[in-house]
Amino acid sequence: MNFKNTVKMISLCMITSASASAATLQEAVDVTIKTNPDVLAASNERNAVSKEVLQARAGYLPTIDLAVGTGYESTDSPSTRTATSHKNVHMNRDEASLNLRQMLFDGMQTKNEVLRHTARTNSRAYGVFGAAENTGLEAVDAYLNVLRRQRLVELATTNLEAHERTHDQIKLRSDRGVGRKADMDQSQGRVALAKANQIAEQSNLRDAETSFLRVVGIASEDLSDPESPENLLPKTLDDAISLAISNHPTLKSANADIDSANSQHDTALAVFYPRVDFELGTTANNDLDGVDGHNNDVTAMFRLRYNLLNGGKDKARREETAHLIDQATEIRNNTHRQVEQSVRLSWNAMETVNNQMTYFQLHVDSSENSRNAYQQQFSLGQRTLLDLLDSENEVFIARQSLVNAQYDQLFAYYRVLNSTGGLLESLQVALPETTATLNNQ
Repeated sequence: MNFKNTVKMISLCMITSASASAATLQEAVDVTIKTNPDVLAASNERNAVSKEVLQARAGYLPTIDLAVGTGYESTDSPSTRTATSHKNVHMNRDEASLNLRQMLFDGMQTKNEVLRHTARTNSRAYGVFGAAENTGLEAVDAYLNVLRRQRLVELATTNLEAHERTHDQIKLRSDRGVGRKADMDQSQGRVALAKANQIAEQSNLRDAETSFLRVVGIASEDLSDPESPENLLPKTLDDAISLAISNHPTLKSANADIDSANSQHDTALAVFYPRVDFELGTTANNDLDGVDGHNNDVTAMFRLRYNLLNGGKDKARREETAHLIDQATEIRNNTHRQVEQSVRLSWNAMETVNNQMTYFQLHVDSSENSRNAYQQQFSLGQRTLLDLLDSENEVFIARQSLVNAQYDQLFAYYRVLNSTGGLLESLQVALPETTATLNNQ
């Protein structure tokens, strides 16, 4: 293992160790972005493509080639037949050459290849941005889902305790000879159902914790409710769409792909121009072509090469790249529609849950008031046990709906921020270094 990989592993271990007890949403998302395989894979793809820019830039620099050879040669030529009485001349042939070539003009091929790979690198950089944003939203969802399930377990436990208290009252009445066996059976059945609900919610919590571990990479411990990002949201739907069109990484990536296709189209034109190189070379040969002795030379040449006919291949390549520009443009247009659709769906989900919140709270308040009244009336013999148990169950369902709505609302806010490309910024989580773009030079 080399030093660079060792440093990376040590850094990753330090990040994981320091964040193993991440309690806030910001910390959880930050750990996710730094360690999630999807983000790291996208980062490595971006880094790999960036090396193609350096490969393209190499076209501006000279190339130097060294060739050395030694071996056997048998020569039968007019010169050897004149010089000797033998038909073939056998020699040990030695060759050495050193050549330098500097491109002077290549039809702008090198320039356009640099631009193409720069645009491809930028596209991948925006891809890292998008992967980080979407993975961040997954982390938010996993984080909020653990909190949601913890609350629902608490509600299920409270519901079970309420049913057990009611059952104890019924049992006390029965022991005093006041209650009926049917009431005992009915109360016992409701206690069993409440216990089953608690077990189900505990199972759902374990599932949520497992999902959190998969997405974030660490166990969910001591999580705290995040503050609402409502004040960071765009004021209107139109503002959100405008922000997404100018800021969403997927759309920026699609625009960079168009730039890459345009540069590729320009590169395809280079073969229609001559190529001019300056070449400097020297050779040192011995016993060459049947002639005994040294054969050395030094050359300094300007060479022009110009293909006059290539069977229509170059014209077809040029037309191919034109269609690739059209393809990239239509992909960008489709991405534009998808980004706008995502914003509209996210905004609609947010408005829906916002409009429901008042009614969910009203349902809880009304259910609790009814339950309290039923308890008093049951003590006075004005309500049946079934009425009391049903009212308790109604409170449980109402509270469940309110808790789900509260976390749905919170997630909807973060979903809107994600649809505009501003989720990580709102959480003050730094983007990976690989989201940096290159200048078109």
